[in-house]
Amino acid sequence: MIVDAKGQVLGRMSSFVAKKALLGESVIVINAESALISGRKEAIFQQNLDKLEIRNKGDMTKGPFHQKRPDKFVRKVIRGMLPWKKTRGREAYKRVMVYVGSPREEILKKHGVDINKEKAEKIESKRKGLNGYATVGEVCRFIGGKW
Repeated sequence: MIVDAKGQVLGRMSSFVAKKALLGESVIVINAESALISGRKEAIFQQNLDKLEIRNKGDMTKGPFHQKRPDKFVRKVIRGMLPWKKTRGREAYKRVMVYVGSPREEILKKHGVDINKEKAEKIESKRKGLNGYATVGEVCRFIGGKW
């Protein structure tokens, strides 16, 4: 299954993807940088900037690791919606792949799925009107991501 994240609310799209992965489907998310995070832009930026200050003072190599690329950022949000401490949650996480943009050749080579022929899933029924939002790409750029 292919899910197009362009114009989708990040939390709603992530819960949809997590449910499909738990049911055993392989899910490919494209256009991760265009997913929307609802709320005031300044508040979203400040919240993600504050997360960067959380560190393991004893050993920096043991995390927490903060994702700054849009594909990894979205994948981390999806991971938060899976039962990570159970085997089925970890197995479901392996079935989820997230990409910046829509790299047709890479998806065809790795997964054997042609984006042109396969219909990308849009979550129209889950979308709601937003007063304020920021895209995942804007947030990642603000916290120092380069992709």
